[in-house]
Amino acid sequence: MKMNNLRRYGTLQRMDGEGNERKFILSFSSEQPVTRWFGVEILDHGPGAVDLTRLNDIGCLLFNHNRDKVVGKINRAWVEGYRGYAEVEFDTDDESEVIYQKVRSETLKGVSVGYRIDSLEEVLAGKTSADGRFTGPCEIARKWCPLEISIVSVPADETVGVGREAEQPGEIPLAVFESQLQINLNNSRRKTLWNSHRACASTALACCRK
Repeated sequence: MKMNNLRRYGTLQRMDGEGNERKFILSFSSEQPVTRWFGVEILDHGPGAVDLTRLNDIGCLLFNHNRDKVVGKINRAWVEGYRGYAEVEFDTDDESEVIYQKVRSETLKGVSVGYRIDSLEEVLAGKTSADGRFTGPCEIARKWCPLEISIVSVPADETVGVGREAEQPGEIPLAVFESQLQINLNNSRRKTLWNSHRACASTALACCRK
């Protein structure tokens, strides 16, 4: 099962020192269980679980996950104590300044991470995960990739700060449909290929019998 472009929320803290006025350290993810439409989701933060390549190479700080509203950059991202952290720096253009001032005044305190899940472990009710750390029912993202970090207003994971965004009731990410469509398409192709192989084998067998 592979799903794309989900969101979670976090927390932030302003950095001290000269030259750091526009820099913040934030927690953007944790292992806090979050209820999704498909069940309880947990983001694994163990060794090798989180792919931070994208954040560290080309990561941007957005406002409300809007790709057209880039308000800063991600200087670095890391995992520590089963949490995702990042150092972010706000830009100085007019639109970025508005968001920066709201964060500085603590009007905006929420952080959300947009991410892609590449591998899930399903843990049934009353069962324990493969590493013994979680009890079902839950879905554990064993391999996942943060795509961007946003300043937001409504976190889904209250343990992270400027983190996981709350889903609207009944909302199902489009990427989930896209992933399921791809799965169905692959299954259809495999079935067609299998039927084709069977037809060829039957033809060959008929020829051998003549």
